[in-house]
Amino acid sequence: FDSLPPARYKDTVTTILSWIQQSETKVSMPPVAVAEYEIMEQRLRELKALQSSLQEQQKGLNYLNTTVEDLSRKAPAEVSQKYRSEVELIIGRWKKSSSQLVEHCQKLEDLMTKLQRFQNDTKTLKKWMAEVDAFLKEEWPALGDSEALEKQLEQC
Repeated sequence: FDSLPPARYKDTVTTILSWIQQSETKVSMPPVAVAEYEIMEQRLRELKALQSSLQEQQKGLNYLNTTVEDLSRKAPAEVSQKYRSEVELIIGRWKKSSSQLVEHCQKLEDLMTKLQRFQNDTKTLKKWMAEVDAFLKEEWPALGDSEALEKQLEQC
């Protein structure tokens, strides 16, 4: 029995593999359209929630590591190697998933900042264009009204 991990080990492996699968699925979703800020916000919230669940799952990963270390001291080499390989694969997927998650969050935050800036610049430009349009539609001063012509020249 010393060469077998506790029942909690298999439950933890299942839980972590499920989390990794969920994470890989979310991270592999196609990127959202940059023009849809609300969807980008929703996606960022989902990714942030996944990041916080990552921290919760870290305890399980630590448990797997310590269990395999304990097992390797008690179990025969081939059994120990089997579980060590399993945990190494899990840790590899874990690290890849968590780094992709961080990368996606950062990229999405950057895109949201750029989109916000673009939307603000567009508003400013539209306001300026409306002012120019109003100016161009104004009635021209009569020839000879030098003050009005001078004022309009300054506005131009």
